[in-house]
Amino acid sequence: MVFTWAMAGLAVVSAVGVVVDGRILTGVPIWLKPLKFAVSFVLYGVTLAWLLSLLRRRSRVAEWTATLIVALGVVEMAIIVGQMLRGTTSHYNVSTPLNALLWMLMGAAIMVLAVAHLVLAVVLLRQPVADRAGRYAIGLGMGLALLGMVVATPMVMAGETSTVEGIAGAHSVGVADGGPGLPLVGWSSTGGDLRIGHFVGLHAMQVLPILAILLGRFGADRLNVHTRARLLIVAGAGYGGLVLLLTWQALRGQPLLRPDLLTLGVAAALLVGTVTAAALVVVRGRKPEVALAA
Repeated sequence: MVFTWAMAGLAVVSAVGVVVDGRILTGVPIWLKPLKFAVSFVLYGVTLAWLLSLLRRRSRVAEWTATLIVALGVVEMAIIVGQMLRGTTSHYNVSTPLNALLWMLMGAAIMVLAVAHLVLAVVLLRQPVADRAGRYAIGLGMGLALLGMVVATPMVMAGETSTVEGIAGAHSVGVADGGPGLPLVGWSSTGGDLRIGHFVGLHAMQVLPILAILLGRFGADRLNVHTRARLLIVAGAGYGGLVLLLTWQALRGQPLLRPDLLTLGVAAALLVGTVTAAALVVVRGRKPEVALAA
């Protein structure tokens, strides 16, 4: 939580920087990247603290893993802010030996963080941290967050074919990084953007547990715990499909708000499949009650 409060403070400073500092880097305000990463770490840190609070007995593995995640977050944010203060980019930047070293450290930190995230998920699921629906929400949320990290891999692989000297990666597909983007988030509005699937996947950690809480609070009278658990599985499958769909759309060079007919067709099939599966789960969950009433 100390790290989370620090990131909240950095988010405020960065928001002020976006307003008062007119410098532009890769087509967006220079303070925008620290702002987005700080907000993301606030959400991630609060979620991890909440998950750790659910443990019914102390786990040194969980404690050390959480501490490692915080340390890696500090390293990543120090590099992002440090490079911003130097007036240059942090991601994909290999234009000088120092920049290349910092980018290599970021890449290593991200890989270790992904492994630590997986270890923490295993520790959490080995303890009875919640009811069945809650366990599915936590497990699927952390698993999909890991998927969100994995789908970011093409950003680094893009460096193998990059035509820009000193750049070893890209988040845009079909257009150069730094072009026109959506307000606030900066996602490309003229080409594909791999950050979208990455973003959606990471925040499954918040979306699915919140869904489980809402189902427990407002649906407990009508849906038993087994039905709620099955609904969480359906939601997790649909959410995972959405992450893959957004990544696939980006890899094909399509802007988020300008999908082609194939993308729209797949999205419609995913929506219909998810809604149908959820409806079947609800109907099946009510059958015993209907039979009893009859």
